[in-house]
Amino acid sequence: MLPEISRLLAERGALVLQAEPGAGKTTRVPPALLAAPWLAKRRILVLEPRRLAAIMAARRMAAERGEVVGETIGYRVRLDQCIGPRTRIEVVTNGVFTRLIQSDPALEDYGLVIFDECHERSQQADLGWALALESRAALREDLRLLAMSATIDGREHARLLGNAPILECPGRMFPVTIHYRPPPVSTAPRHQVTSDWVSAVNRALKETTGGVLVFLPGVPEIRQLATALAEANPGPDVVVMPLFGDQAPTAQQAALMPAAPGKRKLVLATAVAETSLTLPDIAVVIDTGLSRTARFDPARAMERLVTVPVSRAAAEQRAGRAGRQGPGVCYRLYAQATFEGALRQNEPEIRQADLAGLALELALWGVTDPGMLRWLDAPHPARFAQARELLQALEALDGAGRITAHGQAMARLGVHPRLAHLLLRARDAGVGQLACRLAALIESRDPMRRSQAPVFADIQDRLVLFEAGGRARMDPLRRLADQLAQRLGVNDAEETAPDEDGVGRLLAWAYPDRIAQFQTPGLFRLLSGRRARLDPADSLANAPYLVVARLGGGETEARIHLAAPISPTALFDIAGERIIEAVDTGFDPMRESMVTRRRRRLGALILEESPLPRPDPAALATAWTTWLAGEGWTRLIWGRRAALLRARLARMGALDPSGDWPDVTDAALRNGVANWLEPFLAGLTSLGQIDDDLVHAALAAQVPPGGMRRLDGLLPTHFQTPAGRQAPIDYIQNPPVLAVKLQEMFGQTDTPVLAEGRQALVIHLLSPAGRPLAITSDLASFWKQAYPEVKKQMRGRYPRHPWPDDPLTAAPTARAKPKALP
Repeated sequence: MLPEISRLLAERGALVLQAEPGAGKTTRVPPALLAAPWLAKRRILVLEPRRLAAIMAARRMAAERGEVVGETIGYRVRLDQCIGPRTRIEVVTNGVFTRLIQSDPALEDYGLVIFDECHERSQQADLGWALALESRAALREDLRLLAMSATIDGREHARLLGNAPILECPGRMFPVTIHYRPPPVSTAPRHQVTSDWVSAVNRALKETTGGVLVFLPGVPEIRQLATALAEANPGPDVVVMPLFGDQAPTAQQAALMPAAPGKRKLVLATAVAETSLTLPDIAVVIDTGLSRTARFDPARAMERLVTVPVSRAAAEQRAGRAGRQGPGVCYRLYAQATFEGALRQNEPEIRQADLAGLALELALWGVTDPGMLRWLDAPHPARFAQARELLQALEALDGAGRITAHGQAMARLGVHPRLAHLLLRARDAGVGQLACRLAALIESRDPMRRSQAPVFADIQDRLVLFEAGGRARMDPLRRLADQLAQRLGVNDAEETAPDEDGVGRLLAWAYPDRIAQFQTPGLFRLLSGRRARLDPADSLANAPYLVVARLGGGETEARIHLAAPISPTALFDIAGERIIEAVDTGFDPMRESMVTRRRRRLGALILEESPLPRPDPAALATAWTTWLAGEGWTRLIWGRRAALLRARLARMGALDPSGDWPDVTDAALRNGVANWLEPFLAGLTSLGQIDDDLVHAALAAQVPPGGMRRLDGLLPTHFQTPAGRQAPIDYIQNPPVLAVKLQEMFGQTDTPVLAEGRQALVIHLLSPAGRPLAITSDLASFWKQAYPEVKKQMRGRYPRHPWPDDPLTAAPTARAKPKALP
C-alpha cells in the first residue's frame, strides 16, 4: 500500500491511515516516502506521543537501512537528540514539534508531518494539530499532513484535514486468546490488589511460554509488584524488568532487547509500552486495566494524577502486544462487562488538564481566542480564561491577553509557565542555577519517594540530595537542570548565595497562588481559602508560612507533597502589591458577637489584624446581614411574638393572594434579609440584641400602610370568649387553634371563624386544670353529642366548676365557685 499512500499525499496533500498493529506504519511509511517527487528533498517529521517510542522508532528505521541513528534517520526528544547534517527523517515528540513550528511557522525545511499514534490525544498533540493546520492553510499549501493510528475512527481527523481520504491497511497480527480474570474482591486494599497481581503473574507463567508483559498504572505499582514478585520467587529463569518513561536509558534498552538464552523476560510497564514499540519475546500480556493520567480541577486550580480504567482502544492495543511475533495470550484482570462498558477512546487531555502551557503557546502564536484555530476538541472557555488569568499573574500576558516580552522568553524555555517565570526572575536575581535545580525537582518524580524512611515535604531536603555526589537516580534531574541552565544562560560562577528564605522566595514566583498559612500543626490554609495538610510530624508542620510546589487533591482538603518555608518578612516583600489592607467585620462564635478588625489580607490569608473599638454602624448592619443570610440563619431568634406575626402574615397571604402581603417563607426571608432586617441592625454588636421584639418590629415594617390594621381585623391575635376574656389564637398551628377552658364557651353555639368567614378555628376545650378535654371544629356538635359524656367524667373531679345540663343557656365563666363557708 506504500505507493497508494504516496499517491494520495501527492494528489490530496493529506491522508488518514488506519493501519492495524503489525502493519509497519511507524517504521516503513516514512522511509518509503523519502524519494517521493512531491517531497522535493525536504525532510519528514514523525511525531510520536512518547520519548521512548520516538527513540526506538528512529533506531529501528536506521537499523533497517543498515545505518546508525543520526545519519538519514534521527530523533529529537526532551534532554536528548541525535540529528546529523544528512538527516532526512526526524522522529520527535509532540513537545519538540511545538518548539519547531513556533520557531519556524512555515516549516520551510519539511515537506511532510506525520502524526503517528494520533489516537493518543495529549494536549501537546492537539496543539500540534491546530498549529500545523494553521501553517498549512496560511503559509504552506504544499505541506503534507498524514495521520496514522491503529485504533482511531479517522473521520474527525479527515474532517479537520479538509475531508481527506481515509486509507485502511491490514496488519500482521497473530491471534491473541483473551482470558478475563477479575479479582475476587473489587474493593480490596492495596496489599490485596498486589497479591492478586502476583497470583495472576504466577498463573500466567505456569500456563504459558514466552515473555510476559504486565501493564500497570504507574511507577509506584511497578516497584510494588517487583518487590512482591521478588519475595514470591517466580523462578530462577524469570528476569523482572521495569519499563517506564523516566527510566534510565540503559534500563529501558534492557527491557527492549531479547531475553538471554535460558531466561524468560517479565516486563512490568506503564502505558509507555502500549504503542509504537515491539517488545521481542513477548507472547503474554497481563492487563490490570488501569492507567494514570493528569486531571485538572478548576475549583482547586491544581492538577492531580488519578488512576482511571483504560479505554477499549487502549485495552486492544495492550492485548495486541502479545500477538506481534506469534500467537499470544492476554489476561485481563477485570470482567468482560468492564471492557464492554469502557470508553471507546481515552478522554482527550485537553478536556481535563491544565491549560496554562497551551494558552501561552497560543499567545506566542499570536492567538488570543482559541476559536481562531481548528481543533479536534476546542479548549473549554472557562478553563482557558482561568489559564489566562494565571499567565497575567505571571506577567506573561498583558491585560488584553497579548504575549509580553517576558512571556516570549518564558515560552522559549519549554517548561510549564510557572517554572519559566521562576527561572527568568531567578536569573535576574542572580540565583538562576538554584532555580534550575528547583525546576528539575518540581518537573520530575520525587527522588525521595523511594526511601523507606518517612518522606517530609521540604523541597530543600531534595536540594541536599541533588547536590550530593553519587546517587544515580538523581542523574536525570541533574541532566535536566544542566539543560535548563544552558537554555537560561547561567553558570555557578555567577551565582549569588541565597538567604535563608531563598528557596521560598523562588517558589513564590512560580506559585503566587500557593502560599499557605499555619492553622494547627500540619494544617494550613491556602490563598484560595482551601485547607491543605501534611503529616504533623513533618519538619514543616509548624512553619508560619509555606509556598507549596506540589499538591495532591482530596475530597475535603489538599495534601502537601512538596513545599518550602517562607518567613513573614519575605512574604511581605514578595507579595506586597497583592496585600490588601481593609477593615473587616465578622461574627465571632466564641463571643457571640460581631467583631471589627483592621486586617492585612492576602487572598484568604489574614497576615495581620488588630481590633477597632468603634466600628461603623452601617458596616455592622452589613456584616450581620451577610452572616444571617449564610451560616447564621439558624441562629436568628424567632420568639413567640415574631413567630406569631410571621404565621399570621403567611395565613393572610394564603387567604388574600392578591393583597400586597410580604413573602415570609424561609427562603424569601433568608435571601431578602438585607431588605427587611438590615435597617434594624445598625450599631448592634451582640447576637442577644437581635431579640424577639426587634425581629417582630422588622417584620411588621414590611407590611404595607394600613396592612396591620387590616390584619388585626381579619386575623386578630386574640378572641374574646363568651366569658369576656381575651384568649390568644395560635396561628403557628394549621389551622389556627383557640385554646380555652370549656366553661368559658358556655352559650357559644357556633364555632368562631376569622377573615370574614374564610378561616375556621380549631377549638381546644380545656379542663379547669388546663388539660385538653376535646378538640373540635364543630362546637354545636360537641355540645350536643360529646359534652354529656365529658360532664359525667369531669363533674366529680372538678366539683367547684359548673357542669350544667344545658351548656347553651348557662352563664359562661372562667372562675370556680367560691368555697362554702364551714
